[in-house]
Amino acid sequence: MGKPGRPKGDNNKDQLFSMRLDERTMRRLNAYCEKMNQLRSTAVRDAINRMLEEEEENETHIND
Repeated sequence: MGKPGRPKGDNNKDQLFSMRLDERTMRRLNAYCEKMNQLRSTAVRDAINRMLEEEEENETHIND
């Protein structure tokens, strides 16, 4: 019998990251997540990915 729990996939999220937020930022994040029906971790992960993609695009345009 295999191990209980979630099955392993192609994009496992096994890295843990924690951070401190001021009260205003936390309220804004919670409001956004409620409005968008998203988990906080998903919203933060998406925001990080958008930020990094924008940076990569800016670097590509500078090097053209």
